Amino acid sequence: QVQLVESGGGLVQAGGSLRLSCAVSGRTFGMNTMGWFRQAPGKEREFVAAIMWSDSSTYYAASVKGRFTISRDNAKNTVFLQMNSLKPEDTADYYCAANRLRSATPRSAPSYEYWGQGTQVTVSS
Repeated sequence: QVQLVESGGGLVQAGGSLRLSCAVSGRTFGMNTMGWFRQAPGKEREFVAAIMWSDSSTYYAASVKGRFTISRDNAKNTVFLQMNSLKPEDTADYYCAANRLRSATPRSAPSYEYWGQGTQVTVSS
């Protein structure tokens, strides 16, 4: 089975940076899409960023484009989310997700079969 383990969350002041990691264990061959989503208190889960495992093409939410960068290391079966210029509105639980389907829609949460436990990111002002 596939397991996703996240790390790197924490408390940071506005304007600061955090780097989230998602280690993927199990059978990763054939994995198609890796994504990051977030959910703030009282809010719906929203798309943050995604990357295609094979060709590294990326997708970003408009709210984070230019500030966040998603990347992956195939050899280590790990996906990263580098978050710069953090704002208080970035405060949320961040989730790593994965899917094997070629037809998966990178920006849509229902497209992802596997999910991590979530890691808390708090940005203070």
